[in-house]
Amino acid sequence: MAQKPSIPKGTRDFSPVEVAKRDYIFATIKSVFQTFGFQSIETPSFENLQTLMGKYGEEGDRLIFKILNSGDYLSKADATLLTNKESQKLTTVISEKALRYDLTVPFARYVVQHQNEIEFPFKRYQIQPVWRADRPQKGRFREFYQCDADVVGSDSLWQEVDFIQLYDTVFSKLGLNGVAIKMNNRKILSGIAEIIGASDKLIDFTVALDKLDKIGKDGVTKEMIAKGISEEALEKVAPLFDFTGTNQEKLNQLQEMLVASEEGTKGVEELRFIIDNIESIGLQTASLTLDVTLARGLNYYTGAIFEVAAPEGVKMGSIGGGGRYDDLTGIFGLKDMSGVGISFGLDRIYLVLEELGLFDEVAPPRPEILFINFGNDEALYATKAIAKLRQQGIKSELYPSAAKMKKQMMYANRRSIPYVVLVGEKEMKEGTYTLKNMESGEQLMYKLDELLQVMN
Repeated sequence: MAQKPSIPKGTRDFSPVEVAKRDYIFATIKSVFQTFGFQSIETPSFENLQTLMGKYGEEGDRLIFKILNSGDYLSKADATLLTNKESQKLTTVISEKALRYDLTVPFARYVVQHQNEIEFPFKRYQIQPVWRADRPQKGRFREFYQCDADVVGSDSLWQEVDFIQLYDTVFSKLGLNGVAIKMNNRKILSGIAEIIGASDKLIDFTVALDKLDKIGKDGVTKEMIAKGISEEALEKVAPLFDFTGTNQEKLNQLQEMLVASEEGTKGVEELRFIIDNIESIGLQTASLTLDVTLARGLNYYTGAIFEVAAPEGVKMGSIGGGGRYDDLTGIFGLKDMSGVGISFGLDRIYLVLEELGLFDEVAPPRPEILFINFGNDEALYATKAIAKLRQQGIKSELYPSAAKMKKQMMYANRRSIPYVVLVGEKEMKEGTYTLKNMESGEQLMYKLDELLQVMN
């Protein structure tokens, strides 16, 4: 007996209905990207391993899917590495390529390689799949799409203002009201670490702080102590655990707290510029909140950072995020190329829209009109009409075989095809077509030019 086929954990098949819903999200995001002046690029699904490794931190490196070299990939491996099972050292010998982990690092590589062809500032968007060797769970998959937009070659904070409006526009068009855009600045986090005497443990500090909403104040305190951050330092940072008030009130508190840190003060100034301008412009449906515990794990962020939360009441991780990176292309030799970018989590957005019933109007592509097949002569007569209909952009289809009438009509019903055409000897003799409205049951006879007018 043949083994039942399956797919790898963390991957999915998509039905026509699901693809239609995903295409609806893609089309909405793509339309807004283009409205905001972004151009589309694509990069390979796999990169050289050395391009990706070391760009996402130790945890990210572990989640990169490595691709084994072709042929006898073990022939060049050191026997000692094999005997001692030193997998990390062995990986660099037997794997030269890897599936991309995100779209940002490949984009940085693209900018460096094509810098002489690009007009800066360069605004690009990219909608492609990425892969991560993560533990699958709700809203987290091993293969998923990212929808990214970035601007490189400009350090203007108006770009951050623009991205917040872009987020707001997309979610408004999707009917997803009440989305919370959270914002912080890595300079503020560096400033806080500086004033508590923990600058050398900045990464440990930010990683722990970022978990506040998951493990609570006690959990964060315990993790920071375990990482070597003193209790005296934690007393100084304690106000952050209960940071409340309006965005302006929070900015004022941060300005006072970070007065002794030049970098921290600069971070406050940057956030104030963005928040003041957004408050002046206004948002359609989203809210903008200063969240001083927001850190985001990727090490390349240097300025503003964003994270987007689903509307209250929907249990879901972030549905978007991004931030400012002042020298990402520097990892590939192109220095002083500031950039900022955001990403939409398509799969999580899909789940949120599904949970909130916001896909009601989205239907899979289907013919507008189905021609019933009564035999080869009738099928040929119908196909000539179908060709004319398709030339005018009308989705038309001929049932492929002369099956029983009941079966063909059932096919039309199950696919929610609004019209069917019946063509028999009488219609062929008179040069007409009988059009049936599947909802009302009404049947009317038309000449071909009349049929084209009715369907238009």
